[in-house]
Amino acid sequence: METARLVAAHPAFTLAAAVSDKWAGTLVGDQLPVAGVAAAVRVAKQAEAPALFAGLDLVFLCTPAEVSLALAPLALEAGCRVVDVSGAFRLAADLYPRWYGFPHPQRELLARACYSMPEAGASGDLRAARLVANPGCFATASTLAALALLRGGVIEPGGIVIDAKSGTTGAGKKASEDFSFSEIDGDFHAYRVLRHQHTPEIERALALAGHDAGKVTFTAHLLPVRRGILATVYGRLRPGKTGADAAAAVASFVAGKPFLRAVAPQAVRLHPVIGTNRVLLGADADPERGVAIAFAAIDNLVKGAAGQAVQNANLMLGLAETTGLEGLPGSAP
Repeated sequence: METARLVAAHPAFTLAAAVSDKWAGTLVGDQLPVAGVAAAVRVAKQAEAPALFAGLDLVFLCTPAEVSLALAPLALEAGCRVVDVSGAFRLAADLYPRWYGFPHPQRELLARACYSMPEAGASGDLRAARLVANPGCFATASTLAALALLRGGVIEPGGIVIDAKSGTTGAGKKASEDFSFSEIDGDFHAYRVLRHQHTPEIERALALAGHDAGKVTFTAHLLPVRRGILATVYGRLRPGKTGADAAAAVASFVAGKPFLRAVAPQAVRLHPVIGTNRVLLGADADPERGVAIAFAAIDNLVKGAAGQAVQNANLMLGLAETTGLEGLPGSAP
């Protein structure tokens, strides 16, 4: 839904096809607040997707990993470039059985996929890539917060601990008792403890950015809100470093990165980023306790998924990375 909304308003893209078994036969404009050509696109069934790929320049796969694994090769064979928003192409093949629960069936394609977090780095040449693995939402917020401290030389590379909280849209739209209003409202809890699939992704993203932090400890929590992620990263403070050094590291890290903002730690909140591709970052340190703490806030559906996918697509096609993303209104009160 978010990807279609962004593509429909993008000045250089045209929404030419949309696929959803749930909405098949309806118009995109019947389901989403879009106008113009995009609103008149008739939604096709997933089984019809391969026939739609012919003639398209770019395909966004906003599907479960298993579905992306089936559709990505077909889109590539049809001559499309692909940005996959699932986790199907994010990790090394040998990690999939443990973290995703299946052996990877497309190892050759996985080896050619380019993992790209624009502000951190990529595993290959994004401009030449045919298949781009878009980062996960928790991985994006966590990596950027940790990377600010690592690049600034504020923390040691080992022993990083990440505590992150997400709104319920991180679980998608499918209805279940666990995500019903009665279960979520007023509650707060951790989930997928020590087995969340974004853990090895954070490790890989940091390594690709030139800061191999080894094993990180990551815990996800579910917030009783619709959208947004706030990640808190704890690192071992290097000797002689201070809170001023932590703040300076964030300020240096965001320089020249149009979607990143440096703010005071207590100003890293969800409201200012909801509906946007922005990232709020803040950090402080306590030399007495030998710890530095960095914070990141993003919208899990935009910078954590669809917005970053469009950002990657812009870079793939030689456009300014901000194209179609700068004017997102947000929804801060």
